[in-house]
Amino acid sequence: MLELTEAKLRIERQRAVPLIYKGVTVDCAYRADLVVEGCVLIEVKAQESLAPIHSRQLQTYLRLGEYPVGLLLNFGAPTMKAGIKRIVNGFPDEKRAEAAEGAG
Repeated sequence: MLELTEAKLRIERQRAVPLIYKGVTVDCAYRADLVVEGCVLIEVKAQESLAPIHSRQLQTYLRLGEYPVGLLLNFGAPTMKAGIKRIVNGFPDEKRAEAAEGAG
């Protein structure tokens, strides 16, 4: 946070991510840990290892909030480098995986 603030980047903490289902809007269905400059969503974890559900959570937030990119930061990893995962909203591999899940 300090580095982002010193760089004079706009940061929102606990940003509400709305859910719209069949015309019904739930304004605060989810909360993103951090949103930087309105376009990078950051989810923070402190786990020995990340589970697939953590990536799916971030993908859901990216899709619902229409954010282009997200970072999953795991402070429980052996090194910070090992604890960073970047996910791009609508990346082709993600679309193929969704199509495969729907076909099964």
